[in-house]
Amino acid sequence: MEFIVEKIGMSRTVSVPATPVTLLKVLETKVCDVNEGVALCSYSSGKKFNKAIEGQQKKYGLSKEFNRFATLTVANTEAGDLDVSVLAEAAVLRSTFKTKGRGFQGGVKRWNFAGGRASHGHRMGRRTGSIGNCEWPGRVMPGKKMPGQYGNTNVSVKNDVVSFDAETGILVVKGSVSGSNGRLGRVRIAK
Repeated sequence: MEFIVEKIGMSRTVSVPATPVTLLKVLETKVCDVNEGVALCSYSSGKKFNKAIEGQQKKYGLSKEFNRFATLTVANTEAGDLDVSVLAEAAVLRSTFKTKGRGFQGGVKRWNFAGGRASHGHRMGRRTGSIGNCEWPGRVMPGKKMPGQYGNTNVSVKNDVVSFDAETGILVVKGSVSGSNGRLGRVRIAK
């Protein structure tokens, strides 16, 4: 079973020793159409609205706030509210979020390169250094660690469930998940 969640932030339990936890809010989700356990679901996210979304809302009888659509593996057998009761018995979840984007970064920050000497006329600094081979093969090999886009990638981690409050939709998981506070992601019950 999959659910769309919003990362609220991190906290800790009031126990000895304290356990670091991440708070996730399970978004209110409507199941529009179910086909063999895979469903088209709608949830609320921002103010995005256009004619295509308006047509989907009219087709499935959704209110204005349900303006995003996603396919999820669900426990529901028919359209309606998403069944979140299975989260109460869940022990382990797999959380998938996009990491924080850091833009174009050099080799030192992106790959933890050491950089060159900082003294006596060396102009190496934080540069990458030599990247090629000799005469053969005369090109840069694929997968070479070089400066480039860092972050903004999907990362999945397994987390133990500490608690779930069905009334507020707050899911508390042990440890951290990727991404900034307010970022939307998915969780699914791991086996």
